[in-house]
Amino acid sequence: MQQDSPPANVPEPGIKHSRFAHIRERLEALDLPPGPLAWSYEFLLFGFKEGWACLFGALMLGLLLATRFFYPDNSPLHRYDFLSLSAIAIQVGMLAFRLETWREARVILVFHVVGTVMELFKTQAGSWRYPGVEECVLRFGTVPVFSGFMYAAVGSYIARIWRIFNMRYTGYPPRWTTVVLVTAIYINFFSHHWLPDIRWLLFAATAILFGRTWVLFQPWRTTRRMPLLLGFLLVALFIWFAENIGTFARAWTYPHQSAQWEMVSIAKLGSWFLLMIISFVLVSLVRE
Repeated sequence: MQQDSPPANVPEPGIKHSRFAHIRERLEALDLPPGPLAWSYEFLLFGFKEGWACLFGALMLGLLLATRFFYPDNSPLHRYDFLSLSAIAIQVGMLAFRLETWREARVILVFHVVGTVMELFKTQAGSWRYPGVEECVLRFGTVPVFSGFMYAAVGSYIARIWRIFNMRYTGYPPRWTTVVLVTAIYINFFSHHWLPDIRWLLFAATAILFGRTWVLFQPWRTTRRMPLLLGFLLVALFIWFAENIGTFARAWTYPHQSAQWEMVSIAKLGSWFLLMIISFVLVSLVRE
C-alpha cells in the first residue's frame, strides 16, 4: 500500500499544493552538516509538521476552552451555535487560504457524517450528553453540529500527516480485511449496548492484521519507521488528552462528570484506539 509514493517534497499527482507545502519545502531545503545540530533541527521540524497537521483540532480545542470561560451566558447566540459557526468558518478559511487541500476537506466531510451518526446514537443511549443542547439551533436532535467537526479533526490530522510526512507502509494487510475489521468495530460501538462487547476480539484482530505493518515517514532527509500499532496508540493517547480538555470545557460531559469535572477514565483509551483504526482505514479509502 502506497509503496511507490512520491518523495516528500513532490506533490501527489492531481493534488494542488497547499500554502503550507511551500513553507515546508523551504524548511526541508535547509542544508546542515550531519551531527547534533542536524538532529535537533529534524526534531524541531518534526514538531512543526505535527503541529501543522493538528491545526484544525487545535483551533477547535482552543475555541472550546475560550468559550467555556469567556463566552457570555446571556448571548442571544447559544454557545454551541457559536462553536458550530466557528467550525464552519475555520473550514472555509483553511480552504480559501489554501491551508488544506480539497481532498482533505473531503475527508473531513466523511468523518463529520460518520461521527454525527455515532453521536446521535451514543447521546440517546446516555453514554454522554451536551448540556443545554435543546436550547441551540444548529443541532441534529441531541447533537450540536460542531460535534461532527471534532471527529473530522481526527480525519484531518491523519490525512495531513499522510501527505506531510510522505507516509508509506510495509507489511500492510489486504484492503478487504481492513474494511471488514473497521465495519465490525463500528457495529460494535452500537451493538455492545444489547449484545456482548467483542472489543477484545477486535483488539486481537487488529494485532493480527497490523502486527507486521511498519509506517515509513520522512521528517526531513532521512526516512524513519515505527510499528503502525504504536502509531495508533500514540494518537489515541493524544485524543484522550484532548477529550479531557473538551469535558473540562463542559462542551460535553460523561455521567460521572455531571456534578463536577473529573478526568475521563483511562479505559476510554481503548475506544479511541479502535476509533483510530476506523479513522485510518477511512482515510486510506478516501485517498484512493
